[in-house]
Amino acid sequence: MSLAPIDQSKLRHWSLLEEFSKVLRERSRPGVAHRSLSDPKRLFEAQDYLRLFLFALFNPIVRTLRGISSATRLGRVQEEVCRQYVSASTFSEMQHVINPEWLQRVFEDLAYTTVGSVRTLDPRLLQEKWLAQDGSIFQALPRMAWALYGVGPKGQAKGVRLHLTFNLVEAKPQVAEITAGIVCERKVWREKWKKGQAYVGDRHFAQDYKVFEALEAKGCCFVFRLKDNVAIAIEEELAVSSQERADGIFRQAWVRLGAAEKWQSGRVRVVWVDSKTKGPMILVTNLTVERATAELVLQIYRWRWQIELFFRWVKCVLHCQHWLAESLAGAKIQLYLALIAALLFQLHFGVRPNRRMMELLQFYFWGIATAEELARGMERELTGLLAKKR
Repeated sequence: MSLAPIDQSKLRHWSLLEEFSKVLRERSRPGVAHRSLSDPKRLFEAQDYLRLFLFALFNPIVRTLRGISSATRLGRVQEEVCRQYVSASTFSEMQHVINPEWLQRVFEDLAYTTVGSVRTLDPRLLQEKWLAQDGSIFQALPRMAWALYGVGPKGQAKGVRLHLTFNLVEAKPQVAEITAGIVCERKVWREKWKKGQAYVGDRHFAQDYKVFEALEAKGCCFVFRLKDNVAIAIEEELAVSSQERADGIFRQAWVRLGAAEKWQSGRVRVVWVDSKTKGPMILVTNLTVERATAELVLQIYRWRWQIELFFRWVKCVLHCQHWLAESLAGAKIQLYLALIAALLFQLHFGVRPNRRMMELLQFYFWGIATAEELARGMERELTGLLAKKR
């Protein structure tokens, strides 16, 4: 796939905050709004709060609740973002009033309608809409007691977990759930299954061998990595070509997984790989050799790395490891806003912005760069990204 050519006129007049407001107006509505939102005395509305929150996420200066409040005294912030001064207590209170499920619906609705593009060298990868499943922990503050989980040599840990289904074909996040770190990733994932989808996952999602039969029953195909100590009962050996051996694949077979009969999997195909970078790997799939060669199964699993890069982008480029709200609802609002912003960037530019593009946006928010300079800079960066995609 190739990216669409840049439309400089649209770029020059594009505003993240305005596009975000448009999405909020056009997409899902809150299911059950807090009664205080309809109070005629309320001046600070839900959309103002969300715009201000998003502004703070992308601003290089604002890093605290008091900083957000102080910024709302500025004329340009009032004109373009929130219309009025907002006290720290008012901003903090809104995290308990906004329903995060509203933003989750907005994100998922936008995700299904946002058309992405991805550089793919092998068209066979596009035969299925492959979805990578994984989770990532965002470190919580010590006072975020609701995020406390786990025991170990370092004691208890605190974290917020983003459970994400990532569309590998279009390089975009598609389904998300945000919970305390203790919540099981496999349980959340199973609740999101849809008939006929194709999943890729690491060893964590392949611990329960019965999950393979459940996915098969839903008409889903899958590629997972298995733990190295898995018990394997060989049923039928399969041939490995010389080209596959050159890629590190030295064996494949139809097997059943598990030592005890009551816990054994149904019949699945296993591919053994000796990777130069990852070491020995054991991959499992329900795809037949006719649908996917062993070499293609390996490519599909390696393709999964896109979701890891997305997590890194959210943490390092969007700086979402710094909390602007500390309740579970507030953490959900912050991460859903980041995901919505990622989709809006992709919808408009065709790619997620790199660090240089984010710096240009921040210079614009800061007032250093004009709209014309922002447009020229973004066009320059996009041209470079387009050249790399070809």
